[in-house]
Amino acid sequence: MAIVAIVGRPNVGKSTLFNRLCRNRQALVDDFPGVTRDRNYGLVRWDERSFTLVDTGGYLGGELEVLETETRRQLMVALEEADLVVFLGDGKAGLQPEDRSLVDLLRRSGKPVLMAVNKIDGPEREAHAAEFFQLGLEPCYGVSAAHGYGVRQLLDAIGELLPEEAPAGVTDESPAEVRISIVGRPNVGKSTLLNQLLGEDRAVVSELPGTTRDSIDTPVTVAGQKYVLIDTAGIRRKGRTTEKIEKLCIIKALQSIDRSHVVILLIDAGEGPTDQDLHIGGYIQDRRRACIIGVNKWDAFDRGAKASRQFLQDLKDRFQFLAFAPVLTLSALSGMRVNRLLPTVAEVFHQYDQRIGTGVVNRVLQQAVERHEPPLVAGHRLKFFYGTQAYTRPPTFVLFCNRPDKVHFSYQRFLANHFREAFGLGKTPLRIVFRGRRRDDDR
Repeated sequence: MAIVAIVGRPNVGKSTLFNRLCRNRQALVDDFPGVTRDRNYGLVRWDERSFTLVDTGGYLGGELEVLETETRRQLMVALEEADLVVFLGDGKAGLQPEDRSLVDLLRRSGKPVLMAVNKIDGPEREAHAAEFFQLGLEPCYGVSAAHGYGVRQLLDAIGELLPEEAPAGVTDESPAEVRISIVGRPNVGKSTLLNQLLGEDRAVVSELPGTTRDSIDTPVTVAGQKYVLIDTAGIRRKGRTTEKIEKLCIIKALQSIDRSHVVILLIDAGEGPTDQDLHIGGYIQDRRRACIIGVNKWDAFDRGAKASRQFLQDLKDRFQFLAFAPVLTLSALSGMRVNRLLPTVAEVFHQYDQRIGTGVVNRVLQQAVERHEPPLVAGHRLKFFYGTQAYTRPPTFVLFCNRPDKVHFSYQRFLANHFREAFGLGKTPLRIVFRGRRRDDDR
């Protein structure tokens, strides 16, 4: 997934623009109940494109103090990782020497740059952006991060410059090679679990070239199935990332999720599911990846059978948005139940990669409609014409109907549950997309 970084001087409105792009509910981003977003990075979807947005610290020129040096380091790492940079100026303060210095730095980075000038609240204030043309970046987009003026045009421009991406659910890897990332907070046992998984199969393992300093790709073959294990840096909550540079490690972890088929979300049984575990689960759901929730250090969880059942029920309640994800209790240190992990990965991936024939899809759709008739919409019956599976990874079904914008969420949930039961897809994310047909087809 492409990465877009917002850069600029302090107080030009970078974070306000970031929040506008990530949290606007006008089709800019998918939002999920109970899952909040960290302010430094987020997922944006716009016009069938998606990208990771990064909010960087304010740029200051001249001699720098220690904290400002860390901010500069964060900016440089963001530039290194970004596919596109949005330079943001301040239309009220006007062009400043630091703006010129920053643009010179951006030119040396060799990355494509879009220029936007903030605090342009309407067409009558566009003239306030004129002096920024001196920087030699064209075109210039006047925007108001606070009020939304010009944001759609900026998003259109970002979409045009982003590298092409495969349609949702389509990857280049062969299904014979299952890519697995292990993610979680620091010190939950990710690397220990990786070593335990390799264990007896160490002879067939070699490091793949071209990996980053924060994640390691390790191929392994078990029972004839090829896997690639990706160990990632721990994802910490914002208050614990004391160094600015550490926040960019999160981006690498998100990139590892992007490259995966199945994500193992590891949590600590002693601490239980935390808000940050839910954050990470939200990232996995955002990127529509298959998931297994591993509860590590279970051998040290000695509170009796009743307490264990209550713990697992509370965990499932908090992770309702990942209800499809199997939960495995294990101990990475002792190896307890670790041998169940890869077989579960294989089962989950089989469902994640499942392809259902169009004839079968339509028979199941007809059964669903007969079992639960669609509700009336403005006095007219909702009609489904036919359906097909558009993609795998995850299984994505497109259903054509007369009023796609009027399908109630409860009926969407009914159809999704019916499809899961009929096709045996209870352990994978599943998407249903509703589309309309020409008016004359509705007669």
